[in-house]
Amino acid sequence: MNNIAIDFFNSVLSNFARLQLASPWWLLLLLAIPLLAALRVTPGRKPDQQVGALRYTDVLRIQSSVRSWRRHLQFLLPLLRRLALVLLIVALARPQLVDARQTLKGEGVDIALALDISGSMASLDFEPQNRLEAAKQVIQHFVAERNYDRIGLTVFAREAFAQSPLTIDHAVLSRLLNQVKLSTDLQIEDGTAIGLGLANAAYMLKDSTAKSKVIILLTDGVNNSGQIDPLTAAEAAKALDIKVYTIGAGRPGQVPMPRQTGLDKQVVMVDSEIDEITLQAIAKKTGGLYFRAEDGAGLQKIYAQINQLEKSQVEIHTYQRYSELADWLVVPALALLLLELGLRLTVLRKIP
Repeated sequence: MNNIAIDFFNSVLSNFARLQLASPWWLLLLLAIPLLAALRVTPGRKPDQQVGALRYTDVLRIQSSVRSWRRHLQFLLPLLRRLALVLLIVALARPQLVDARQTLKGEGVDIALALDISGSMASLDFEPQNRLEAAKQVIQHFVAERNYDRIGLTVFAREAFAQSPLTIDHAVLSRLLNQVKLSTDLQIEDGTAIGLGLANAAYMLKDSTAKSKVIILLTDGVNNSGQIDPLTAAEAAKALDIKVYTIGAGRPGQVPMPRQTGLDKQVVMVDSEIDEITLQAIAKKTGGLYFRAEDGAGLQKIYAQINQLEKSQVEIHTYQRYSELADWLVVPALALLLLELGLRLTVLRKIP
């Protein structure tokens, strides 16, 4: 039942967002309604009260008239008329529902993200976050700006696996990216299989028909696992006409790393080692570029630069269809006027 109510509320909000007025200046006439109501009020006399044309000597008849339910319902007559006027004025403003549609021409870019989730990605040199969380945040912003591209995600430690296939549904991709954790948290074997991660990303793009196919590989270590050499994987990517951008994430030298010692967690200093030569060779072999990120701001700049380098060739044509809603206001307004007239001439008729 709650889901039905939520869906109904979301539907109402969606339609309200599509509502517009073609001639909004007519709404200025609404200001005249309270003015007209005020002009009908004179000192010592209630609104819509008329001076009697006849005099009665029968006091009981007057008392009966005062207590009559008809007298208590007299306020409905001006209320119905003013409500009808409000509906007619809003109808003059021509409310419309706008149905906007977009037609895309051209092609986006197919992008496979390869993300290192090895234990060393827990290093805290990207303060206040560790390397993995900083990378996830930056990737989220990158994905949000690639509206018309299919993007997939593969993660790797000692092994590699697809976290998300190529998809245009970036909301789903975003949720799957949020679920990415360190290999130590997932309790899987640790390691850094750069070649396997690159091969997995290339496999994701092998059937792509996009004119531009890109892999963005981020790692903070040296290839020490997997059965595929990174340069062999780069050759396969080149054969598939895939451009690879490589990113080495981490400060040089020693960096702080959280370590679990018994029941306590301590931060110790460990060496940060990145195989930049291999990452540079991968990028050069496939026509891509190598970048080094030493903090979160630097990582953000790198993804922003890649975003500029790999532009989607898409033309957007927007078509709008308008549904006039004035009839939905005019009909009830006329019905209210007829009801007011009927009541005035029958059950709520005043005696002159």
